Amino acid sequence: MSSTRPSALTASALPRWAAAALSLSRQLAIGFAVCLVVAVFLSVVFNDPFGRVLVFSLCIGLSCQLLIDGGRRLAAGLLARRHPGSAALRDGWPGWHWMLPIVLGGSWAGIQLGYPLAGRMLGIAVRNPGLDRPRVLFTVMAVSLVAALAMIYWSWSRARIAAEEARAQAAQRAAAENQLKLLESQLEPHMLFNTLANLRVLIGLDPVRAQAMLDHLIAFLRATLQASRSTTHTLAEEFARLDDYLALMAVRMGPRLGFTFDLPDELRNHPVPPLLLQPLVENSIKHGLEPQLAGGRIDVLAERRGGRLLLSVRDSGAGMATATVSHGTHFGLAQVRDRLAATYGSGASLTLEALPDGGTLARLCLPLPPTPTS
Repeated sequence: MSSTRPSALTASALPRWAAAALSLSRQLAIGFAVCLVVAVFLSVVFNDPFGRVLVFSLCIGLSCQLLIDGGRRLAAGLLARRHPGSAALRDGWPGWHWMLPIVLGGSWAGIQLGYPLAGRMLGIAVRNPGLDRPRVLFTVMAVSLVAALAMIYWSWSRARIAAEEARAQAAQRAAAENQLKLLESQLEPHMLFNTLANLRVLIGLDPVRAQAMLDHLIAFLRATLQASRSTTHTLAEEFARLDDYLALMAVRMGPRLGFTFDLPDELRNHPVPPLLLQPLVENSIKHGLEPQLAGGRIDVLAERRGGRLLLSVRDSGAGMATATVSHGTHFGLAQVRDRLAATYGSGASLTLEALPDGGTLARLCLPLPPTPTS
């Protein structure tokens, strides 16, 4: 027997009319089950023959269900035309402020239709409950409303669950796409070719240094591939990967590039998204240091400030004014912000600040768990 998840996937691949027919058949099956429960309840309470009560329950209940569901779809369709793309209407749900009058009207109309239909099926004369028979009207209306609200709540819950699953699947697809973009951005062919060309020259001039650079390249490539498969690693690993990357950049830039790291011991094991700081460091080199003949330095700092983790990338480069007019895609900054939003929601931020000496300060502010008290 197949599981519910493959069945859902199969249903979603059906043509629109077939999916609508499948949805209607499921709702009618649920309606039949509710009518059966109502018939058992009324037969026991009022000591009426079960078969007779079941016919009335089915005729009235299914009439109410079809009218209420039709009203729901009609209201949702009209609202969707006025507000196209509304998330509340995506699954045909117009909202409770619309559904309450639809349920009341549909229940009343369903009783007026179902009563004579059941009488014809049973071959007996019946009189529709009205204001002249308030007790009968109240009983039938109350049972119909309870059953209708139960079914509407079930449909609303299913719609909410389906919407949540759709959002979760979209988030997973977005996360996978971001991981692939991250891998593509870090494995930049231009950077790799330049590094390999510099290593080829360095092998003949300084084999020991070339071996060290090759070790950094291997570590950098391994970390990049692992980052595409994982969601977090420690700050110590993040700083180690930055060290590998900047060591590779130092092969190309030589003494024009200087860098320092400051990572307190108490923060070394704190988890962060992998390669979160690297796009900021790349921007510092590309837009800050490389345009300057003398190069410059990059300082990476982690610190706890209150209940927040601050990660700073400071450079002594050309500054934000020069970076603004350069022909960049801003993909790195957008990627960092997207990953912060996906991981921390509104609890994290990225800010850029122009420094008085012409450099740039990029700062990430992340939430920290509260420090345990002894």
